[in-house]
Amino acid sequence: MTPIQAKAQQVKASFADQGIPVSQWADQNGYRRSDVYRVLNGFTACKRGLPHEIAVKLGLKPAPAKAKP
Repeated sequence: MTPIQAKAQQVKASFADQGIPVSQWADQNGYRRSDVYRVLNGFTACKRGLPHEIAVKLGLKPAPAKAKP
């Protein structure tokens, strides 16, 4: 199991403990439910774009460092 998969399991467990459906989190954060499920279940690489953004928001990946001007 990769570190991201382990974190995804922790996020799912946290949602379950709090009684929050993944679909509710997706709706509240403006993401399609299917995209969030794909990230949490490891069907998307999360290297860039929307999957990466979702992974960062879920805490699966660190936020990218901002470039200095």
